[in-house]
Amino acid sequence: MKTLALIAAMALAAPTLALADNDDDGPSFGAAGLLGGSNKKDLPPIILSAGEPIAPEGAWELKSGTYYEFEIQGDGSQELALVGPEFFRAIWIDEIVVEGLEIRPLGLDSIEFDEAGEMEIGFIAIKPGAYYIKIPGTSGETQRLEITIK
Repeated sequence: MKTLALIAAMALAAPTLALADNDDDGPSFGAAGLLGGSNKKDLPPIILSAGEPIAPEGAWELKSGTYYEFEIQGDGSQELALVGPEFFRAIWIDEIVVEGLEIRPLGLDSIEFDEAGEMEIGFIAIKPGAYYIKIPGTSGETQRLEITIK
């Protein structure tokens, strides 16, 4: 059993070690791998406010393998949720931070704000494709954020 655990740990570490030792022009992330600071990008916040656009800065274009962070800010004007199960399954969520509490979920389908608050989500884009996050039950363009992972 210990041998199996050791083999599994080595298999999980191999891609990170290969990236750290890369001598060609490819990525060199170091010991932290994809979670390293040189691979991190901040995205504009998503705003949850009754009748207001959720993404004033427009669509997101992401690169597979890059670590991203964004905030979701709810002003409490109405109970509002965001859904985007296809998007959430195309990324690996590192953590969700709410009032200093770090949550490390295995997956996510939706989130909801019942009152004013803020959360930050850190993730690695994985599966290329076209996705969205939207307020459920709405059809307006301003209540939907288009996301492309290349």
